[in-house]
Amino acid sequence: SLSPVSSLLGFLDLTGTQNRMFTYYILVMSVFQPRSTQAVRQVALNVPETKVTTLDNGLRVASEDSGLSTCTVGLWIDAGSRYENERNNGTAHFLEHMAFKGTRKRSQLDLELEIENMGAHLNAYTSREQTVYYAKAFSKDLPRAVEILADIIQNSTLGEAEIERERGVILREMQEVETNLQEVVFDYLHATAYLETPLGRTILGPTENIKTINRGDLVEYITTHYKGPQIVLAAAGGVSHNELIDLAKFHFGKLPTRYSGEALQPCHFTGSEIRVRDDKMPLAHIAIAVEAVGWSHPDTIPLMVANTLIGNWDRSLGGGMNLSSKLAQMACQGNLCHSFQSFNTCYTDTGLWGLYMVCEPGTVSDMMRFTQLEWMSLCTSVTESEVNRAKNLLKTNMLLHLDGSTPICEDIGRQMLCYSRRIPLHELEARIDAIDATTIKDVCMKYIYNKAPAIAAVGPIEQLPDYNGIRGGMHWFRP
Repeated sequence: SLSPVSSLLGFLDLTGTQNRMFTYYILVMSVFQPRSTQAVRQVALNVPETKVTTLDNGLRVASEDSGLSTCTVGLWIDAGSRYENERNNGTAHFLEHMAFKGTRKRSQLDLELEIENMGAHLNAYTSREQTVYYAKAFSKDLPRAVEILADIIQNSTLGEAEIERERGVILREMQEVETNLQEVVFDYLHATAYLETPLGRTILGPTENIKTINRGDLVEYITTHYKGPQIVLAAAGGVSHNELIDLAKFHFGKLPTRYSGEALQPCHFTGSEIRVRDDKMPLAHIAIAVEAVGWSHPDTIPLMVANTLIGNWDRSLGGGMNLSSKLAQMACQGNLCHSFQSFNTCYTDTGLWGLYMVCEPGTVSDMMRFTQLEWMSLCTSVTESEVNRAKNLLKTNMLLHLDGSTPICEDIGRQMLCYSRRIPLHELEARIDAIDATTIKDVCMKYIYNKAPAIAAVGPIEQLPDYNGIRGGMHWFRP
C-alpha cells in the first residue's frame, strides 16, 4: 500500500507492510497557492499543544487533545526490518501478523469480539525502521484501547498452530506483492542502493526465512527490541494527557529500561543498478534515485521542496500542459510516460531522492533524458517564482494531510521516533519560508549533480540507456 503523502512531517508507510514512501502532492491551482501561507498561520494558532512525558523506564507518552468524541491511540516502536539480520529477516513483519492471534488473557475470537463490540478498529504495520500497533475508538474507551494494545505486545501467546497458519498467509502475501510492480521496483531499488546492508533487505523477508521462522525467533525479537526507550505511546483526538500517563504507567511501567539490541548499523549507498528485462510486459517500470539524507538533517526540507518542484503526473489526471511542473508539461506534450512520481524517502541516517516512472517501451530513453534535464535545472537554473510555488504547495499538502485523529496520531508517533519531539507547524512554516532558489541550487548540487544514481528497472527496457550513459546525464548532455 502507498502512503498518500510523504513529507517532512514524517508521513511514512501509513498502511500496509511495505515501506514505500512516495510523495503524492495534491495538484492545487495557482489561484489558491498564495493563500497557503495564511492558512498555515491560521491553523497553527488553533492547533492544540502536543504534550510529551517520559516515564521512568524511558517510554515516551505524547498526545494532542482536540476534544473530539473519538480518538486514535497507538504504539510506535523503533524496530523494523532494518534491525534484523540475514538469518531472521522477516521476523518483524511476521510478528505483526501474530499480534492479533490471541494473548494469555484473550483468545483471537475474544479479541475480535471485544474490538467489534466497542465499535473500534485495530491495526498494525511494519516498515524498515518502525513497527506500529494502533487502535481507533470512542474517547470514552481510551482505557480499554490502551489495555488491549498493552496486552497484545506483552502477552501474545504466539501459538505454534497460529504461527503455521500465518506462515501460509505471509507466503500468499509475498505472491501478491510480486504482482505489484511498484512494490517490486522499490524493493529492487533498495537492494541495489544499499547493497549487502540491512536497508537492502525486504520487509517481508526471503521465502526461505518465512518457512523457517519459529516461536523462538519471535520471542527473541520482542525481548530484544520492545523496551521502554524504543516505544512511544501516542494519542490524538479526545484524549486527556494525564489519563494517558496513568494508563501508560499502569500497563507499560514494567517494560525493561535497558535496550540490549545492537546499535543501528550504517547503511552505505552504492551507485548501481538492477535490470530485469521482460519484453512481454506492456510497460516499463523504472526508479532512479540518488542518496539523500536522514530525517533530522538540515537539508531534508530543501530536498522536500526540490521534490515538490519535480512533482508528479498521471495520464488519467487530464491535465499536464498547464501544470507548474516542467517535467509534467513535457511528459504530457511528448506523451513520454503513463505516470511519474517524485519521492523523497528518509531513514534515520540516509535516504533516497528520485523519480519512479511508468513508460511505453519506445519512450523510456526520452523520459529518462528529460528527467535528468529537470534535475540539472534544479542544480543550475531554478527560479524564485518556481521555488515559492513549490513552498506554498508543500505547506498546503502538509495541512491537508493532518485531517483527523489517525493521521495526527501517526504524525506524533513518527516525529517522536525521528526527532524525539513534535515539530510545531509554525516552526515548519518558518523553515520552509527560509528556503530560496539559491538554497535549492546549493542543496541539489550537493546531492544530485554529478552523483552516481541507483537504478531499478523492470519490463521492456531495451531502450533504457546503459548505466554509464545515465551516469553521464547527471552532469552534462550533448546538445
